[in-house]
Amino acid sequence: MGLSLVAYLLLAITGFYIFQSRQHRHSAFRRLVEAHFLIGGAMLGMVLLLLAIGIAGTLGHYGTLGHSEHLAAGLTAVGLVSLSAWSALQISPQRPWARALHLSANAALFFGFAWVSWTGWLVVQKYLP
Repeated sequence: MGLSLVAYLLLAITGFYIFQSRQHRHSAFRRLVEAHFLIGGAMLGMVLLLLAIGIAGTLGHYGTLGHSEHLAAGLTAVGLVSLSAWSALQISPQRPWARALHLSANAALFFGFAWVSWTGWLVVQKYLP
């Protein structure tokens, strides 16, 4: 989860610089966009891997899912990351709504990551002596 949070922070930083570069027609724009997409793809892969690990671990330990709020928090975070990734691929001058959706999904993801981190911490506390 920590790497996903680092990726989120790096995406916020590169996203800010993409916005600045786009406004000023800076030459580094293309490299920033490529880095942003690479980091975003890595974050999507990480949250999907975390989801798979969580589901497999919970099923292996309990035999069923839904023992805590963490499942809902995790599915929300995965959904928001997926929405953000999809909307990023839609951004173009012909689809001005896509940028607003991308930014809104990322703002909501801040709270989604906070929720999944909190509920994950509560789950971990069950296993610590």
